Amino acid sequence: MGTRKVLVTGCSSGIGLAVAVRLAKDEAKRFKVVATMRDLEKRGPLEKAAGDALNKTLAIQKLDVCCEESIKACINSLPDRQVDVLVSNAGIGMIGPLECQSITAIKELFDVNLFGLVRLVKEVLPDMKQRQSGHIVVMSSVMGLQGLLFNDVYSASKFAVEGFCESLAVQAMKFHIKTTLVEPGPVITEFERKVYEDAENIDLSETDEETARIFRDIYLPYSKMVFTTLGQTPEEVAEQTHKVITAKEPPLRHQTNRLYMPMTALKHADPTGRLPLEAFYKMIFKHDRVFKATLGVLRMLHRRGGNK
Repeated sequence: MGTRKVLVTGCSSGIGLAVAVRLAKDEAKRFKVVATMRDLEKRGPLEKAAGDALNKTLAIQKLDVCCEESIKACINSLPDRQVDVLVSNAGIGMIGPLECQSITAIKELFDVNLFGLVRLVKEVLPDMKQRQSGHIVVMSSVMGLQGLLFNDVYSASKFAVEGFCESLAVQAMKFHIKTTLVEPGPVITEFERKVYEDAENIDLSETDEETARIFRDIYLPYSKMVFTTLGQTPEEVAEQTHKVITAKEPPLRHQTNRLYMPMTALKHADPTGRLPLEAFYKMIFKHDRVFKATLGVLRMLHRRGGNK
């Protein structure tokens, strides 16, 4: 197989930047990467990280996943419109009580997280079908498998992404097109820092006092503990993504964080849904010490074995 053309979205920072750089610096030089972002004025960190790969195995282009014309213009600029691997990474987050979120903001989140993906796939899928080859790699989340407290809207968007890809994957197989959902757990990025910064400053006046207290005094401190214990770096996620893309038979789903797998396994252990629901409820509201002790054990495992 010759050099594969890879299009990555959301490359101004975080996972997108790390994935684009990792593929561009592939030891076997198997990829030529088009790293895209909505605002090219934010290209500085990517250019710095790319180093010698810039303008050799990595090119930077403008692409706004919320604009069909922008997507089409970017794809049309590529020789023969060839995209062998699409890495759909662009996304936004949202946490907080539902009553405090505007419908406008919720629609904007779905426009990026779900419809951005749909627009991209609609543009590249016909060419992949014609070539009878391709790999659609989508940056999903463990929250597309298991909903979490105060992540209602974000989780809903990732559940939608999972359903879209799982359905599409059946048709794609007929045309020898592979589909993979990469599912990180907590990742320590500027993206996450901004989401939590917004959450700490959120106006809680639209919800009741008890919900506001739970969010402020329980959820936010717990989340920080989870990130400290289980959080991966963007580079770790990029390495996992690189392995998926270079695999001979890539999986439909790939969780990047083995320490988080027991949390998502609860859902499959009980089809009624009671087990994960009660487990999360008790951990958060009734067994504070057990929750902290569990994180302590996971932290120890993380330090001993590394987050592979």
